[in-house]
Amino acid sequence: MSENKDNIQDVNQYLGGTDIDIVVPDIPLPPEPEEKKEVEDQVDGAFKFAFVGSGQGGSRIAETFHKLGYRKVGIINTAQQDLTAIDVENKLCIGSKGGAGKDRDVARKCYAERADDILDFMRRSFGEDVDRIFICAGAGGGTGAGTLKPLVHTAKELQDTLQSDSRKVGVILALPKYSEGKRVNANAYETLKDASELVESGIVSPLVIIDNEKTSKIYSNVSVANFWQTANMSMAGVFHLFNMTASRDSSYSSFDSSDYKSVLDSGIVIFGATPVPDWKDPVNISRAVRSIAQTGSMSGGIDITTANIAGAILIGGKEVLDNVPQSDLDQAFDQLTRILSSGSVVHRGIYSGDKDNLTVFTIIGGIASPDEKLEELKKLGDVE
Repeated sequence: MSENKDNIQDVNQYLGGTDIDIVVPDIPLPPEPEEKKEVEDQVDGAFKFAFVGSGQGGSRIAETFHKLGYRKVGIINTAQQDLTAIDVENKLCIGSKGGAGKDRDVARKCYAERADDILDFMRRSFGEDVDRIFICAGAGGGTGAGTLKPLVHTAKELQDTLQSDSRKVGVILALPKYSEGKRVNANAYETLKDASELVESGIVSPLVIIDNEKTSKIYSNVSVANFWQTANMSMAGVFHLFNMTASRDSSYSSFDSSDYKSVLDSGIVIFGATPVPDWKDPVNISRAVRSIAQTGSMSGGIDITTANIAGAILIGGKEVLDNVPQSDLDQAFDQLTRILSSGSVVHRGIYSGDKDNLTVFTIIGGIASPDEKLEELKKLGDVE
């Protein structure tokens, strides 16, 4: 008892003449929580989309969205040198031996070893306010093909945690050219099959398929230096335009955010665009819609007649919209309805634009599994 009194006296003497009531020992305390910084896009669209680019092809696609003003963008690769050329702030290397070398298993192993880091990286890159995450990947390479499936599940986990507007994860998948070899086409077959199964299970939507064999024919006159930028922008630009128009009122007919979401939730989706050179001829408008639906997209091996939903936007200059009869535009929309499956729905929009012409933009969804393309890749890749 006397020893305790002595200790109390010692403390009181130490505190004497000060305003301190107690000496706090050095107890390890948890750090103060970091202030959450939201990532703000430089575009004002209907939805706040985030993009993960995996591998070289996927990184280029995600970079294209970054150039359009989307800032919730992150890039991953198994090779540090492949990240250097991509002009995006958020980049993560998940490999240590120079890349996956067209081997999906190597990429999957790298992903498994860094899964928690990748989830943290995505959350830092996107912020807390995300409506839907899109995984962008090349189906023929090692990194994109090997990480697609685990990236989808990580993205879904993050969306569930953030209570995002959508519970489905988007995928933009680029298929290789025939000339890239058996190994690449075999990878593409397995990856497209994985992506299609994820659509069937209700985890992925939309699945946007970019067929580079078809793309190379559409843009055959574009130089090598500009080919990938042109090809990626043709898809990303239409995607972006629909996101923009879905947030805008129209003096004529609006394509709104619920219209856009219904198509994005429909499974396999294709985008397309085409000008109408002589809009004064009503046949030309309908022909343009038919052409874009059948051959104007960048997705080959897909049966468009199985689609059950679409969005179509006509954007015209003042002279066009002041003179073109409404009946001509209605015929064009009806043309699209006739191409799709029975009972399909076509959401329409008519907007005035800054250019004195008429252009048709489409997004078509609810498309059946790309069996024809899968069979083609299987043969090219010599898959048993």
